[in-house]
Amino acid sequence: MTDQPFRLTSLAHGGGCGCKLAPAVLQELLAGSPAAQPYAQLLVGTETGDDAAVWDLDGETCIVATTDFFMPVVDDPDHFGRIAATNAISDVYAMGGTPIFALAILGMPLGKVETSLVRAILQGGSAVCAQAGIPVAGGHSIDSGEPIYGLAVIGTVPKRNVRRNSDAKAGDALILTKGVGVGVYSAAFKKEALSPDAYDEMIATTTLLNRVGSTLAKDPAVHAMTDVTGFGVLGHALEVARGSGVGIQIEMARLPLLAHAEALVRQGFVTGASGRNWASYGDGVTLGAGLADWQRHLLTDPQTSGGLLVSCEAEAADRLVSEIVAAGYPAARRIGDVVAGAPRVSIT
Repeated sequence: MTDQPFRLTSLAHGGGCGCKLAPAVLQELLAGSPAAQPYAQLLVGTETGDDAAVWDLDGETCIVATTDFFMPVVDDPDHFGRIAATNAISDVYAMGGTPIFALAILGMPLGKVETSLVRAILQGGSAVCAQAGIPVAGGHSIDSGEPIYGLAVIGTVPKRNVRRNSDAKAGDALILTKGVGVGVYSAAFKKEALSPDAYDEMIATTTLLNRVGSTLAKDPAVHAMTDVTGFGVLGHALEVARGSGVGIQIEMARLPLLAHAEALVRQGFVTGASGRNWASYGDGVTLGAGLADWQRHLLTDPQTSGGLLVSCEAEAADRLVSEIVAAGYPAARRIGDVVAGAPRVSIT
């Protein structure tokens, strides 16, 4: 993994998307935000907790803008930079957009992290941006108490291709494009209990760009999208349910998992964010009577650079899953359905 004399993760109280504020806290903080109605060109703002802001330029082309940053989830600086950049760019893909450039966001505790390691973080992020076909065109850095890195990303999307998290329709099928368990893996990593092959799997999934989102958005059978990150599968599915005014049913047996996720969570490797997530869902989630605690922990597991949650016409689901797998996302699965009814998520 890395031969550096200290662990980057030891300098941070949390890591990856597990650093995100709990959904309930975020809702409380945003409750007093001014309404966006005076800005007719702002198609997507903070109303439904969507992945990025969308601004209508001319009735045909929209600007997509987002920012995402966090503390290290791994110790290798190059891997940290790659994961953070992949995660930030994902928000543009989740809206159906194509990124065009990024700005770096950097906070480092001066005197605790060597310059060479900071350079490696930045180079890792730049390498992922190059894979996405975009430059890092600038940025901002500060001296901070904990290491922080991420990006502000700007993209474009044809107005007809904008995909919100609030347009799921009753009768739709739900698809998830990546396996679940990154938070579990990170909890094991911090306790030096993650095997080398599991570490490699974690890096592979967290650095896999969600670029398939811009392709899916061109398909009229795809109604809604969001990426699954810090709030877990349940939290982001609940945002879709509440934003769309529908119910969501997820089959636990269909949920794609990282190879070692079940074994590790059964051993007790769970992040603190998983518990905060569960406490924040309120009465919006119904768990089947037969579900075990370890299964709930996976459903609430914060995903750093997770997959896309896609709501699409049920008749197109099998075709879309095949296309997603062929595009380089072998874990993609249909995991449930959208139904008429109260906006809540039910797990069977």
